[in-house]
Amino acid sequence: MKYIKQCVLLLIIAFVITNNAWAITAGEKIPDCELKKFNEITQSLDLKQYNGQVLYLDFWASWCGPCAKSFPYMNKLEASLKRRGLQVVAVNLDENVNDAEDFLTKMPADFTLAYDSGQECAQSFAVQAMPSTYLIDRQGVVRYVRLGFRSGEIADLQKMIEKLLTED
Repeated sequence: MKYIKQCVLLLIIAFVITNNAWAITAGEKIPDCELKKFNEITQSLDLKQYNGQVLYLDFWASWCGPCAKSFPYMNKLEASLKRRGLQVVAVNLDENVNDAEDFLTKMPADFTLAYDSGQECAQSFAVQAMPSTYLIDRQGVVRYVRLGFRSGEIADLQKMIEKLLTED
């Protein structure tokens, strides 16, 4: 039994190390992945359609406490910076879409919502935490990755967004 536990532990460690090695990092182009528009499951949403805009891409789940704290911030971003070229897209990763719908009744979103039911897009980004945020420039290059949401980091994130909005 001890041998089996050790093997399982080694497999978990190998998975974590391998998963981190494949994670999308700053400087990389966003992967090709197609999502479904939330509540419009028949309509696709391709992240490449946002080339030419600064993209705030956020992967979230209904059970995630920090995700609930990030929604008011993303609403504020969408309202204040959309005219300057910022697009906020939040991708839900819940297995059951009803859980996400319940979450959204308490935390409404004024930005684009997508659903990644098979989590193919999340796997392409190698999402490692909830929420995981990717700030993507107008050429589709990831410039900033944030795991989790902490209000103390908002000022730094705001500076990065402002910088990207002023770039060509």
